[in-house]
Amino acid sequence: MPSAPIDDSIVDVAEPRKDTIGLPEPALARLTKAGVDLSNGYPYRPSRPLYLDDVYRIRSKEWKHDDAGARADKSKSALLSAATKVTDLTTHIGTEIEGLQLKDLTDQQKDELALLIAERSVVFFRNQDISPQQQLALGRYYGEVEVHPQVAQVPGNPGVTVIWPDLQATERSVSFRQPGDRSNPDSGPKHIERVHPLVRVHPATGWKALWVNRTFTDRIVGLDRGESDAILNYLFGVYEGNVDIQLRFKWTPGTSALWDNRVTIHNASWDYGGKYPRHGTRVTSLAEKPYFDDAAPTRRQALGLLDEGELIPGRQ
Repeated sequence: MPSAPIDDSIVDVAEPRKDTIGLPEPALARLTKAGVDLSNGYPYRPSRPLYLDDVYRIRSKEWKHDDAGARADKSKSALLSAATKVTDLTTHIGTEIEGLQLKDLTDQQKDELALLIAERSVVFFRNQDISPQQQLALGRYYGEVEVHPQVAQVPGNPGVTVIWPDLQATERSVSFRQPGDRSNPDSGPKHIERVHPLVRVHPATGWKALWVNRTFTDRIVGLDRGESDAILNYLFGVYEGNVDIQLRFKWTPGTSALWDNRVTIHNASWDYGGKYPRHGTRVTSLAEKPYFDDAAPTRRQALGLLDEGELIPGRQ
């Protein structure tokens, strides 16, 4: 029988599949220890939306986001004092915390971790013993968990998506860019469009942040294509060309990474030549609708990192 849909209104006409690819031993041991039911195959594939209105309906409701980092103690003493070692991996981005298990954090420590992630963009924890269920619970603490309607997930745990290169090489091609026209399904592809500010404000830090991504940002509303492309290509280059705001991290078994998509762009480098089987699980917490406040400071302004002679607008 076809797999269950993420949304009951979605009807999947695709044939079900059951994979026989062997899981890497560490992943199999983790899933088995967590009591994940693998008897019906792994991973679970949700039914996929076939029409554009299905896609919009999945995230059509409004919700109020209470950012954990905004209520955190700015000193982060509960989190940092409990760690055996805290290392900033570069000046501007990335911190590694040792001696803590994510599954055992108190609510106060979770709040302080959220603020640290907002300030440092990404925080790493090695040697973690965390089940998919505990990972999901942590994600729910930080916001409404995204249950992605297109990607493979851990059986019995909607919202825990599977990162597995060996599997992805055999996956069906999927895309949201299917017809939104139920009366004429052959009318051709339609594209989902959302409008958001190019610069947004983070609710935990109050800092402005550039929010563009070459993969997803198509154009600037109100400009012609040439003007829009020129500005966007410059902004893409700010992220992609400035090595002082970049971090490369080497994974080891049991590593967990928590990053903030509101201030960060991430990219996986498939540079291990297929020599090592890799499997991971990911939980994404949805946050607030992006907003802009012209009075908010940039990160450099807030931290006093202005160059000599540089002026803050409105100040002399």
